[in-house]
Amino acid sequence: MTPHPSPTPSAPARILRGHPTDPRWARPALLALLLVTAVLYLWSLSASEYANQFYSAAVQAGSESWKAFFFGSSDAANSITVDKPPAALWPMALSVRLFGLGSWAILVPEALMGVATVGVLYAAVRRRFGAGAGLLAGGVLAVTPVAALMFRFNNPDALLCLLMVCAIAAVLRALEDGRTKWLVLAGVCFGLGFLTKTLQAWLILPPLAVVHACCAPVALRRRLGQLLLAGLAIVVSAGWWVAIVELWPAASRPYIGGSQHNSFLELTFGYNGFGRITGEETGSVGGGGARPGGGGGGWGETGMTRLFSADMGGQIAWLLPAALILLVVAVCVLWRARRANAADQAERVDQAGQRAEFLIWGGALLMTFTTFSFMSGIFHQYYNIALAPYIAALVGMGTTLLWRRGGRLASIVLAATVAVTAAWSYVLLDRSPDWLPWLRWTVAALGTVAALGLLVPLRRTGAAVRGEARVRTGRRVVVLAAGAGLAAALAGPVAYTLDTVNTPKGGSIITAGPSVRGGMGGPGGGGFPGGRGPGRGMWPGNNAGNNAGNKANTNANLNANGNSNPNGNPNANGNGTNNGMPGRAQGGAQGAAPGAGGPGQGNPAGQAFPPGRNQGGQAFPGRIGGMGERGAGRMGGMGGLLNGSKVSAKAKALLENDADDYTWAAAAIGSQNAASHQLATQKPVMAIGGFNGSDPSPTLAQFKNYVADGKIHYFIGGGRGGFGGPGGGQGDSSKISSWVEKTFKKVTVGSATFYDLTRKA
Repeated sequence: MTPHPSPTPSAPARILRGHPTDPRWARPALLALLLVTAVLYLWSLSASEYANQFYSAAVQAGSESWKAFFFGSSDAANSITVDKPPAALWPMALSVRLFGLGSWAILVPEALMGVATVGVLYAAVRRRFGAGAGLLAGGVLAVTPVAALMFRFNNPDALLCLLMVCAIAAVLRALEDGRTKWLVLAGVCFGLGFLTKTLQAWLILPPLAVVHACCAPVALRRRLGQLLLAGLAIVVSAGWWVAIVELWPAASRPYIGGSQHNSFLELTFGYNGFGRITGEETGSVGGGGARPGGGGGGWGETGMTRLFSADMGGQIAWLLPAALILLVVAVCVLWRARRANAADQAERVDQAGQRAEFLIWGGALLMTFTTFSFMSGIFHQYYNIALAPYIAALVGMGTTLLWRRGGRLASIVLAATVAVTAAWSYVLLDRSPDWLPWLRWTVAALGTVAALGLLVPLRRTGAAVRGEARVRTGRRVVVLAAGAGLAAALAGPVAYTLDTVNTPKGGSIITAGPSVRGGMGGPGGGGFPGGRGPGRGMWPGNNAGNNAGNKANTNANLNANGNSNPNGNPNANGNGTNNGMPGRAQGGAQGAAPGAGGPGQGNPAGQAFPPGRNQGGQAFPGRIGGMGERGAGRMGGMGGLLNGSKVSAKAKALLENDADDYTWAAAAIGSQNAASHQLATQKPVMAIGGFNGSDPSPTLAQFKNYVADGKIHYFIGGGRGGFGGPGGGQGDSSKISSWVEKTFKKVTVGSATFYDLTRKA
C-alpha cells in the first residue's frame, strides 16, 4: 500500500510551529521574544514627542508634498533638503499620510523596524546554529542600550541597521547554496542602505565580498560573476535616485542640505563621506578639520579604546569583549576541526559554513569597530547601533558552539568570557556610582559564581565518570552556572535599556542610560564628546548675561543645584557653563536648568527652572535640555542648532495668521529652529543655511528676492548665524540676519522675537 503524504500544515500552524526540525519550544519562544521587544520599543513612545525635530519636520513636509517626499525636503515648499538621502524618511512620511501628524505616527515605524531586525537576526543565526543561538542573539540585540535608544527614535540609523542585517542574512543564504538571487538581494539592501545613510552602508562590503569570493560553494569564476551582479544591483538600487537628483535642474529642486555647492555627490563624498574619516567637514559644527587637543578634534579622542570610553562604553560595549573572545576562539576551533574531520564530508561542509558565518559577522564587526575607533570627523554615541547586531550574532553563535562541543577548553573559555563580561559590566556600572549602586556588586558576585560553576569538570556523554548521580549533579551545576552567567552578562544592558525606555529623548545628540562619570552632562548626552562643548571656548558667549544670572542664582542658593558656573566649568551636576552650555559631566543626573538657553544667552533674570533629568538636548516640562533649556520662546541648544525652541500658543497664532498667502510662513536660521515652528503650525518654514546654518542657501540676494516677491511672512530671530567652517555659508546666514534686523519691524511675542518681512522698521 502506498503511504499517504503528510498534509501540508496551514499558514497559522506553520507560524505557530515553525520549522519542522526545530524543537517545539522554539517558535513560541521566538514569538515571545518578538512580543517583548515590541512592548519594550513601543512603551511610552509618545513621551519623546517629535524626537529629533530636524527629521520630524521633513517627515511632515513629505506627508504634504510628494516632491518634498522624494527629495527629503525640510519643508513642503522645498527650500532645502535634510543632510541625508531620504529613504529613512519615507516610511515615516507614509505613516503620517495614513494616520496624521503625531509622535506615534512618526516613531512606530522605527520601533517596528527594531522588531523586524531582531526577527531577521534570529532567522540568520538559527539556520546553522539552531534556535537557541538565534534566540540568544535576538535577545542580546533587543536589550542593547543603543539599539533600544535608536529603535525608539527617528534618525536614519534604525532603517540602516535593519538593512545591514538583511544584507548579511542574504549573503549567508548565498554561501549555503551558491544561488545568485541571494547575493543580488544583498546588493539591493546595500543600495537602499546608501539611500539611507550614504557611505556608512558600505562599510561592511569588503569583508562580505572577500568571504563570499573565498567560501561560496561554486566555482571561482561563478563567484566573481555573482559579485559583479551584486555590485550592479547596488548601483541600480542606489543610483536611480542619485541620477535623478543630479540631472534635475537645480533651479526647480530644493538645495541639497549639507553641501556647499548644491550637489548630492559632494554631500556623499565630503560632509557625509570621507570628511567623517579625516575630520575635514566643511560646513560642520566647528567645521573644517580636526581641532587641537586630540585625534578626534571636537568629537573625542580616537584610538582602539574609544568605544570603551565613558561616553561610548555604556551604549554598546557591554558584550563587546565577549564577542571578540568568542570570535577568535570559534574560528580557531573550527579551523582545527577542519583537519580533524577530514574524512567526514558532511561534517566538513557544515563546519566550513559555520566558519564562514563567523567570518561574515566578525568581519562586519571589526570593520565597523576600526572605522568608528579612528574616524576624526563627526561621531555621535548613537552611531554605535551599527555594531549591535554583529555583537549579538557573535555572542549567540559563539556561546552555542562552545556549549555544544563541551570539553575542558570550552568550559574554560565560557568561564573566562563570563568573568570578563561581569568584570567589565562592573566597570561600566561604576561610572554611574549613584545609579542602582547595588547592581554592580550583584553582577560581580553573580559573574564570579557563574564562572566557577562553569569550570566544574564535566565530560561529554560516554566519558568515564563515577556514578550516574555525579553526572546529573555536575550537569545541574553547569546549567545553573550558565543561567547565572547569562543573567550577569545581561543585567547591566537590561538596566540601561529600561532606563532609556523610561526617559524621553529628543534633540540631535542623544544617549542611552544614566549619567556617567567622566562623560557628558546628563543621561541624554547633550554635550560634545570629550567635554569639548562651547563652554570650553569653542564659541563665544554673552558672559555679562551669564554673570548676572549666576549672581542672582547664587543669591538664591541655586548654584549647587545645577545652574551656570561663572568660571566656565561644569558644576558638580555636570550642567551649565558661562557660555550657557553644559560641558563635561562630573556627576549626578539631577539639577536645575543651566543658566542659559543657548550659547551666550545666559539667564540674566537669575531664574531657576524645575529640576529634571537632562535628555540629550530636549527639554520637556520639568526636564532639562542637555544643550540648552527649551522653554517657551527660547532657542534650544547652541542657539537652536541641536534642538528647536518651544513654540508658545501666541507665537503659533502669529505665524498661522495669513500663512496660506505666503510660500513660507516664516524663515529661521538653522533647521532645528525652523522645524519646531513648522511642526507647531504645520506650515512651511524655511531653514536658512540648513542644519548648521552654514549652507549657502539661500544667499542674501536670493532671500531679498523672496521677500520682495512676498513669499516669506516672518523671520524668526534669535538663531545663530551658522557654525560652518571657512568659506561655507556662515556669511550668508549672518548677512541675512543682520539685514532683516536693520530693515524690518520687530515683533515680540512673550520672550520670542519675530520680524515682519511685510513691514519696514
